[in-house]
Amino acid sequence: ASFRRYFRLRDGPNTAMLMHAPPPHEDPKPFVHVAEWLLENDMRAPELLAQDQDAGWLLIEDFGNDRMREWIEAKPETETAIYAQAIDTLVKLHQRKGGPFEPYDSSVYQREVGLLTEWYCPAAGLNVDEAGFVEAWDAVLSPLLARQQPGVTVLRDYHAENIMILNQAGVAEGEQGLIDFQDALAGHPAYDLVSLLQDARRDVAPTLERAMLDRYISAAHAGEDFEADYAVLGAQRNAKIVGIFTRLCKRDGKPKYLDYIPRVWALMERDLLHPALSPVAAWFDANIPDEIRRRGGGTIA
Repeated sequence: ASFRRYFRLRDGPNTAMLMHAPPPHEDPKPFVHVAEWLLENDMRAPELLAQDQDAGWLLIEDFGNDRMREWIEAKPETETAIYAQAIDTLVKLHQRKGGPFEPYDSSVYQREVGLLTEWYCPAAGLNVDEAGFVEAWDAVLSPLLARQQPGVTVLRDYHAENIMILNQAGVAEGEQGLIDFQDALAGHPAYDLVSLLQDARRDVAPTLERAMLDRYISAAHAGEDFEADYAVLGAQRNAKIVGIFTRLCKRDGKPKYLDYIPRVWALMERDLLHPALSPVAAWFDANIPDEIRRRGGGTIA
């Protein structure tokens, strides 16, 4: 749900992308801010070729048309190698000191997860304990917030539709490019793993998720609480997405997003089984009827 538009410009064999982020609806400055930091830190963001930020225009490097999602659909035998490279990109990103971005703090986590009670619950006809929801998340997030200091750069929407396959040789082990990172914050390293491996828009096999999580934990020397934090941020992100997709339907007239909710709900239910989420799981037990939960979120009125 964005006002941004993209145009491919051609000059003989050369191409570039013209991005229009028109004020006041959009602001290209965050994109430029994050892109410059990523490029300075040897991460593969698009090069910035020209800009008129006040008018909302950016000329950026053309990453082509090969998104990770469609690449894997066309060449399913490359799926494991493509995901492995995406994991390795996160390992590399997290080796750098977190960028000069706002913190992914309790207020942000709570604001996001509150979209579930603000949008989904009324649309599902549920009258729930909103104060209890906030209290449950406070209890669950407090230990995680202590562990995420000082924080790494969190791209926030790191998934198969925002990773570009740049290599032209048709092999899985080529270069991958980053897009849609303008909302980056400084937060927990598990968050972008959740975005990638608990994808709202495509199924990631549990065996692949497990293998990629193990790959990250080994390469990044993640601590013993990492899997608990992965489950917590999984439940947090998935609850947020249920709220966002409901809002896209109810407020913005885009009912197609409701089709994704059963997948996201199932991932959320699995995350809630982790002991680290017991206060939030108890809230769901008390506030969301079993029938709705068994039907992946039930019916949106």
